[in-house]
Amino acid sequence: MENSKLLYIECLNNDKYLEELITDSYKWRFALENSNIGVWDWNAKTNEVFYSEESKQMIGYEDYEIGNTSDEWDKRVHPEDREAYYRDFNAHLRGELDIYINEHRIRCKDGSYTWILDRGKVVSKDNDGKPTRIIGTHSNITKRKEVEEALKINLDLITNQNDRLHNFTHIVSHNLRTHVGNFESILEFYDQASSESEKEDMVNHLKTISKSLTETITDLNSIISIKSKSDTKALNQRVNLRDVAKKVMESLVLDIKKHNVLIENLIPETIYLNTNVSYLNSVIHNLISNSIKYSSKTRQPIITLNCDVTINTIQLTVKDNGIGIDLNKHKDKIFQLYQTFHGTQREDSKGIGLYITKTQVEALGGTIEVDSTPNQGTCFKVTLNT
Repeated sequence: MENSKLLYIECLNNDKYLEELITDSYKWRFALENSNIGVWDWNAKTNEVFYSEESKQMIGYEDYEIGNTSDEWDKRVHPEDREAYYRDFNAHLRGELDIYINEHRIRCKDGSYTWILDRGKVVSKDNDGKPTRIIGTHSNITKRKEVEEALKINLDLITNQNDRLHNFTHIVSHNLRTHVGNFESILEFYDQASSESEKEDMVNHLKTISKSLTETITDLNSIISIKSKSDTKALNQRVNLRDVAKKVMESLVLDIKKHNVLIENLIPETIYLNTNVSYLNSVIHNLISNSIKYSSKTRQPIITLNCDVTINTIQLTVKDNGIGIDLNKHKDKIFQLYQTFHGTQREDSKGIGLYITKTQVEALGGTIEVDSTPNQGTCFKVTLNT
């Protein structure tokens, strides 16, 4: 009889224990389902891994579509993240890290990639101290990564703009200070002049300096107007690239005839893009004008316009057989303000055209690069989004 009571009490205790386990199980299931966290449990001896439904759903799979081996997850880790993924995990197995933590991209069922925060910890070891079981979690951190990337892009943009603003401010200060200094010097000489003819010379010098100052202010205003129009997309329209180039060539017909320039417009008629046509027109105009200005006097100038097309971009090329630029000396200065590279060969060069061109290209969200060889020619490549 006594044994029966003990058995009854033990059954009650077991039932209560099972009930508590079931309750705890529901609690954990509810917590997981409402926290978007997946769970994995790796048996190091058998290499079997339990992946919860949440882990599988994060990458677009149903529960039955992923097996219970570590390779099911490992093979889907992005190739660029795989080395750090294995390194961090193995470091934890060796006891070098208290907790395994790694962020990596995982390939989803549809081929896209999702960012995962992977955390785990060894919970049991054998008699030799080797891990036998590791339990961990998966968290989808894609949105956080997107925010981080956006912040990084904005930070890089702000840093770049600050650098350019600092450079621009320095240039403005230098140029205006130079003109003011010239004014002061001329006025001082004017006061010391001993004859009317000397004073007249000083007045003529003042007029020259005044004209130069006006041109400088006009140039700087042109640059400021580009920098202030940061939202160029609002002015975008769909245009035919060949037609834009053709109109630019027509506007330069006098210079083209004067220098006997042969221009080849090889841009296909089927190339369209959404862009600010005013800026695009100005970019092409500046590049062709630049090619004409620095054409060779020993051969007929030839300028070729062409483009390469990818899925999302168009690369416009403007190539000439002019006098070229020594990139070994001037590569880092090509697109800087008031930089000239041909000495007194072109006295009308102010070193502002390429700076404005680069500024406009960047305002369009594009890039510009140059390839040039002295006495052979120059090729500018402008890459824009379609």
